[in-house]
Amino acid sequence: MSKTVLIVDDSASIRQVVSITLKGAGYQVIEGCDGKDALTKLDGRKVHLIISDVNMPNMDGITFVKNVKQLPAYKFTPVIMLTTEAGEARKEEGRAAGAKAWVVKPFQPAQMLTAVSKLILP
Repeated sequence: MSKTVLIVDDSASIRQVVSITLKGAGYQVIEGCDGKDALTKLDGRKVHLIISDVNMPNMDGITFVKNVKQLPAYKFTPVIMLTTEAGEARKEEGRAAGAKAWVVKPFQPAQMLTAVSKLILP
């Protein structure tokens, strides 16, 4: 059975690029357009990994990750932050919230798939 990845980004084009990359590697993909929307997708189904933007309307990525970590079913779901932000302070904030990796846009599909395969839940 293939593994499911939730992509959270307010940019439809970024979601599309990440989705094509992941589907090409055999993953199932669920999309959320911001943190609030993405939380509604975490409805008990198995999600093996989350890829989230940082800067989004309604609920930013850091707040979203903090919320995910409060949900017993998704507490251990690994999160990769995908963002234009490369600052150490933001990375630290992401790590503190529970993010496992930080991929800076624009990203190379191969780099993204390496991070996903390393972190995705068995």
